[in-house]
Amino acid sequence: MEKIYMIPVNDAYSGASECPFCALRDKAESDYLEYYLGPSLMEPDTRKITNKTGFCPEHMGKLNKAVTNRLGLGLVMHTHLKDFHEDISKDMISSAPSKAGLLKGRSSDYKSKLNDIADRIDKRVAMCPICDKLTDTMKHYSEVTAWMFFHYEGFREKFSSTKYHCLPHTSMLLRQATKLSQNEASEFVTALANGSDQAFEELIGDVEYFTLKFDYRNSDKPWGNSKNAIQRSMRFLSSDRRDFDEQLGKKQS
Repeated sequence: MEKIYMIPVNDAYSGASECPFCALRDKAESDYLEYYLGPSLMEPDTRKITNKTGFCPEHMGKLNKAVTNRLGLGLVMHTHLKDFHEDISKDMISSAPSKAGLLKGRSSDYKSKLNDIADRIDKRVAMCPICDKLTDTMKHYSEVTAWMFFHYEGFREKFSSTKYHCLPHTSMLLRQATKLSQNEASEFVTALANGSDQAFEELIGDVEYFTLKFDYRNSDKPWGNSKNAIQRSMRFLSSDRRDFDEQLGKKQS
């Protein structure tokens, strides 16, 4: 019987045209973006977190594009800026070294102080509750996927026949395989590796054909599957499916 926690994974493997885990990540990320611009932003526990963390540059950009709640985003940014300012500004001002003079010699101590402040800034800028939630969610999905591979009827065939898993999500599934028994890992990794090998072969061939099309001697040959080979390769290598515009490939026709 299908359990509720299996539904997203089964749906992703049933409907994804490329990496099912990219589809799972896209859906989860969309839900979290909506969550942090929804009623939760007025909850004290949520604001306590976002005051401290803010959002990473990538997710700040995506929240900015989500025009559903500009006021809510403004409120979050306001209290986060105040928290950041109180945490860092006084220490940064005091870290400025005194000028060396006749009565006061040079000191290298200021370098460590400046590096400490820079490290604190870098750490806070990189903090993001959406990233943290995505990491936990994708880890959960990898656990469910491995379990379904062995225990849910028909899922092994879906997993083995999927077009490919992008390389970052392949890495995630390989790490999940370390938690399996040796015999289970043999079956799971074989299916994963075979799909990856086929994807490499297909993409290498398609990208090569794409480059050969720029030779005038091949100008009359059909594009076949090579027209969007660059974009498909980027998605395979990076796991991000949204910023690689296949419309660019259509201009080659």
